[in-house]
Amino acid sequence: MAEVARVLENGRVVVLSGAGLSTESGIPDYRGESGSLRTHTPMTYDEFTGTAAGRRRYWARSHLGWRTIARAHPNDGHRAVTALHSAGHVTGVITQNVDGLHQAAGTGPVVELHGSLDRVVCLGCRRTSAREDLDRRLRAANPDFEATATRINPDGDVDLPGDVVRGFRVVGCADCADGVLKPDVVFFGENVPRPRVDECYRMVGEADGLLVLGSSLTVMSGLRFVRHAAKAGKPVLIVNRGETRGDEHATILVDLPLGAALTDLVDLLGA
Repeated sequence: MAEVARVLENGRVVVLSGAGLSTESGIPDYRGESGSLRTHTPMTYDEFTGTAAGRRRYWARSHLGWRTIARAHPNDGHRAVTALHSAGHVTGVITQNVDGLHQAAGTGPVVELHGSLDRVVCLGCRRTSAREDLDRRLRAANPDFEATATRINPDGDVDLPGDVVRGFRVVGCADCADGVLKPDVVFFGENVPRPRVDECYRMVGEADGLLVLGSSLTVMSGLRFVRHAAKAGKPVLIVNRGETRGDEHATILVDLPLGAALTDLVDLLGA
């Protein structure tokens, strides 16, 4: 971490964070040692948009899972990123996470590469609304909904028995009456909006380095920014538990728990 600190001393470093940063807040990652992809199949865009049964499955499970995500609190890693940003060592944050914990820790602005579970978008009229509003409507539509989450996934999904899912009532858009509501997140098989991608490229292009925190970089949505920084000759610093798909591009690799490592980084920089 002392080597990472030396790069950050001059500032102008952009953070790219992944699910590994939020595991210490009780939200599991997808691909770590106990990653949810080992036992969980995430909702795909085609399944959600193509079948009413798929949407019912998603909203029944997410209705319960979102409550757990909403109760999560920022951990030492999130607070360290906020301190580094406030001290000028970090100029911007790009996150692959949809949990809003960077903002809850006081970091801003944050580019949410994959969107946020706190928002809902209508696929008909395209209006967005707060997830809390939908939660109230779903509670009213399902007053007898009783279930317990045994495992929460990074996308806010949980496992539920089939009979519980089949009895769940989904509601439509409150503005256009019959529009399909979707969480304002990028599902598997869905593309990140181009303007958002361009904004991230701009941030990385204007920075002097890229600090990757808690991401395996398995999917191209994050890896492309690592490749972009490396191609431009900028230092790429990766702090993650285990190997990542971007290790070959890394200037510095650190395999440590994120909360403790980033707290040490803040101390080293006096931030």
